[in-house]
Amino acid sequence: MQKQTRIVIEDVLPQLDGGINPIKRIVNQKVNVTAAVFSDGHDIVECCVKFKHEGDEKWQEVRMAPKENDEWFADFKVGKQGFYTYFIEGWVDYALNWQHGTERKIRDNQHVNSELLEGAEYLKSVIIFADDSEKEYLEKVVAYFTNEFDYDKAIQEVTSSHLQHVFKKYPIRLLENKSSELKVYVDRKKALFSTWYEFFPRSASAEEGKHGTFKDCERLLPRVASMGFDTLYFPPIHPIGEVNRKGKNNDTNAKSGDVGSPWGIGSQYGGHKSTHPELGSIDDFKSLVQKAKDLGIEVAMDYALQAAPDHPYVKKFPQWFKWRPDGTVQYAENPPKKYQDILPIYFESGDWKNLWKELLDVALFWIEECDIKIYRVDNPHTKPFFFWGWLIGEIKKKHPDVLFLAEAFTRPKIMNELAKQGFTQSYTYFTWRNSKKELTEYVEELTQTEQKEFYRPNFWPNTPDINPFALQNGNESIHLQKYFLAATLSSSVGIYGPVFEYRVSAPMAPGKEEYLDSEKYEYYKWDWEKQNKITTLITRINTVRNEQSSLQQTNNIIFCDTNNDQVLSFYKFDDEKQNETIMVVNLDAFNTSRAMVKLPNNLLGNLPIKISDLITGNNYVWNKEWNFVELSSELPFHLFKIQR
Repeated sequence: MQKQTRIVIEDVLPQLDGGINPIKRIVNQKVNVTAAVFSDGHDIVECCVKFKHEGDEKWQEVRMAPKENDEWFADFKVGKQGFYTYFIEGWVDYALNWQHGTERKIRDNQHVNSELLEGAEYLKSVIIFADDSEKEYLEKVVAYFTNEFDYDKAIQEVTSSHLQHVFKKYPIRLLENKSSELKVYVDRKKALFSTWYEFFPRSASAEEGKHGTFKDCERLLPRVASMGFDTLYFPPIHPIGEVNRKGKNNDTNAKSGDVGSPWGIGSQYGGHKSTHPELGSIDDFKSLVQKAKDLGIEVAMDYALQAAPDHPYVKKFPQWFKWRPDGTVQYAENPPKKYQDILPIYFESGDWKNLWKELLDVALFWIEECDIKIYRVDNPHTKPFFFWGWLIGEIKKKHPDVLFLAEAFTRPKIMNELAKQGFTQSYTYFTWRNSKKELTEYVEELTQTEQKEFYRPNFWPNTPDINPFALQNGNESIHLQKYFLAATLSSSVGIYGPVFEYRVSAPMAPGKEEYLDSEKYEYYKWDWEKQNKITTLITRINTVRNEQSSLQQTNNIIFCDTNNDQVLSFYKFDDEKQNETIMVVNLDAFNTSRAMVKLPNNLLGNLPIKISDLITGNNYVWNKEWNFVELSSELPFHLFKIQR
């Protein structure tokens, strides 16, 4: 390829997969761009980042600043939701090159009359872009450069920073080159910072033995809000299949009165666009969503793409299921788990376009009918990646506020691909990370590798599907520790609420990460008025999260050295470094732990520093690089704010 440019642009970051997939940001975040930009020879090279929102016509630009070894950097702020495009443009800057070369000759006591005449030509090219005051200055300089009697004045102007500023402001771009165009998708703030609470609506009743309703859920909204949760997630609220319905403890033979699993969607009462009759009507659900919104809570729905054997889809659209020679459909499996009450949707169907359209219509129905803005998506890794890219893209075109949480505890590359296809947030392996080494390595992977550009982790200590070994029959301290870690390591956190708060964690059997008497197969009568130390401290932690911007992001984190493997410490800061916090956690759920904590290097120049524990209210002064801490198992953490 023939191309008359002398500029090479390489190693542009951030980018994903050569620009195939966009990086992610939220409104008003910065995109920090770096690249290698250089030319042959010794001429001066300049470059900039150009960017624009998909709804804008004109490009904006930010000049890049040089680092070492031909590396350049700049940043730009994304102010609106939607897609931005950005690229790097570089050029040989002949005006600056002239100024630099002429300065060197002047220092060598060479006569530069000819060079001054060249400079006048560059100035004449710039004048047409300058404002009135700049034009006056430039015309004066042109006069100096072209009049041999003003030689001394001309020499002074050649070396002036004022002239360099003008050349920088109005570059003469010759032989320019540009990088490939890259994209960033910008979400609202909740994509990065959210606090989730999950409970089963059918367990919301205040009466023993009575199925809960949406109206019962309304009664609980003030409690959820008072604890500092901004997202209330419900398992599926649709009619539950009656054919192959599961009994208590996942029994394949349901008895009379067994309510089944909410994920077995569809019955004679409707499918994915209907509500379970015992929960209430769609209008009741609308009322709940609105009352939650009035309290600052968004209701997240479960988007589960599967069908019970008696779902209306099975009769109306049999082509959307894979039938075996004996006339049956193989039920869903995730070995060793078996879901006899669920038929998987057949995405390889010849009628796939109509299938995709219907599944999109389901999601749009709840968005447009009930103002749902958040979906937790069940097992997205068992459906085609590019289906999700299409569906999320179609929804975002009309409803950019809608967010998607991927429930995919699976292989890392699959989890990453779902995030690249558009999922806003993702479940993580945090649930199984317990030691200092495991936690440090995992969080550094999330925050210091390419994942930081697209993978937004949501840390859940437990879910209805996962009763992790660390919590099974666990004491109060381990529950406090796990919530604190989740809520401070990640800017998005969630709990399967009452089970976590009230430490209902007996396993179904030894070696199984499943709950005994799981709420997935029956409804509970909870004492929703009950307060304990766990609920109190969760409330306090959530309050602090809402007050401290350093905890409202995940990536700005530095782990602090400690001399005790049972003590984990980390430092977090917001993008402007206006808010800084230090967390110290005792990982021993049974004993007091003592340790020396080393401050990160960037804080050492400010010693002594004053810190306030935002949990207890105690104040301290740390005046050394290493500082002593002691943490009991009764209150296993410090959350320090650095006072400036």
